Amino acid sequence: MPAHSKLSEMNRNVGLLVIILGIGVVLAGLLIYSGAFSWFGRLPGDIRYKSDNVQVYVPIVSMLLVSLVLSLAFYLLRRFF
Repeated sequence: MPAHSKLSEMNRNVGLLVIILGIGVVLAGLLIYSGAFSWFGRLPGDIRYKSDNVQVYVPIVSMLLVSLVLSLAFYLLRRFF
């Protein structure tokens, strides 16, 4: 297979990946804008402490959920591309 053919195929794959990621970002933005993620950050297991002078927020469960979603997304990208 000629080198320019491999390069052309790689450019198509990268282009498709950028399009898919762009659509995903737009969809996530629309969901955030519409308030569909208002529950995020208020999950059971997220630690909140508030006193007169100190406010601490540790989103443990929310970050575990983000990690799970990103791990699944990268697994699927690696499997299909």
